[in-house]
Amino acid sequence: MKVERIDYQAGSVAANGALIYDDKVSGRRPLLLVSPNWLGMSEPTLERVKTMAGSKYITFVADMYGAGKVSKGPPEAAELANGLRGDAPERRRRIAAALDALRRESDKRGIGDLGRQAAAGFCFGGGNVLELARSGADVKAVVCMHGDLLTSMPAKAGDIKAAVCVMHGAADPVVPKKDRDAFEAEMEGAGAKWQMQVFGHLLHSFCEEESNVPGIGCFDPGAARQCYNMVDDYVTAAFEGKL
Repeated sequence: MKVERIDYQAGSVAANGALIYDDKVSGRRPLLLVSPNWLGMSEPTLERVKTMAGSKYITFVADMYGAGKVSKGPPEAAELANGLRGDAPERRRRIAAALDALRRESDKRGIGDLGRQAAAGFCFGGGNVLELARSGADVKAVVCMHGDLLTSMPAKAGDIKAAVCVMHGAADPVVPKKDRDAFEAEMEGAGAKWQMQVFGHLLHSFCEEESNVPGIGCFDPGAARQCYNMVDDYVTAAFEGKL
């Protein structure tokens, strides 16, 4: 797998993301933007996205903090992520800039199919791709895994062009059921094509082995495997107009 670090401007910061793809495969492939959890551009994220890309996708890891920053841990990560959670317009500018970088860099190399674009995100990153959808981005699908569901700029009728899929833990203490209910009401009010898969008993961060926090987040290998398969199934169905 080829990993190219890419400098680009993302809102108010100079960002450094990662374009990841199998350079032994020829031809144009669908684009998958991936927004990582609140730790940022970490090595576990890059390894995970290599697997997600496989031989099928051209992927790009969004740098939401600037300079390819990797957080030192939860206290710093919370400060960084909450700063953007409290500034939805800037959050949208940064995730949109990452999508633009994916489009530009993949097209420049002759490997990206601009007619098939999707985005997926984990935790804080899941909230980022939902903001991308709310902004009306021209992508076929967004997938949010155990992510932020609420926003200060809820979608209005007709705003969302993408199909939206959320995968969530029923026992998630970070984003509880009342947030799921509010999100459902927002999606229904916006007239979005959306669905939610709720995994019984699971806490936060169940798709990410490195994100265990007792009582808050716990990796579940079975659910993680199912989610990664669902990402591929969902975005493929969106590309084929089968949702």
